[in-house]
Amino acid sequence: MREVTEGELRECFVNATRRELEQLPLPGLHETIWAEREYLGWRDPRSSRLGYVVHWRGDALIGVVVRGAPGGLRPGIAAMCSLCHSTQPATQVRMFSARLAGLDGDTGSSIGTYICDALDCSHIIRTGPPHLVTADRVAARSEALLGRITRFTGRVERATRGS
Repeated sequence: MREVTEGELRECFVNATRRELEQLPLPGLHETIWAEREYLGWRDPRSSRLGYVVHWRGDALIGVVVRGAPGGLRPGIAAMCSLCHSTQPATQVRMFSARLAGLDGDTGSSIGTYICDALDCSHIIRTGPPHLVTADRVAARSEALLGRITRFTGRVERATRGS
């Protein structure tokens, strides 16, 4: 992922309200290892349910506000993140929904998917036993992750583009 600025972040969200943008908590941009990110994801420290997902699609930065479902999955079982396809304890995966952009979102329409609770899929695909984190394997998982996050944000954004 290419580096982003605070200004770019504040302007890229396709489904955020004015209030959400005014109160947008920013992650530590200067601490981010951009070369090891397919997307930038972070949770709102003031609201346990809010999260933010941002990625580059060509030269356009696309951001989506997501909301975690209250509660979570039942402890003691495994769950799979639909973005990074990592199987984890169910308590580390959560259903997130994103209000659709435009008029559809104004009427309450949203889409949802299971994502790593910390929105840290870029980190997850790079950790594990050495035989699972080879350069080729990480590159393949990275490409797949970027494709899935692009499709997810595209579905959220579609309402404003009319496609």
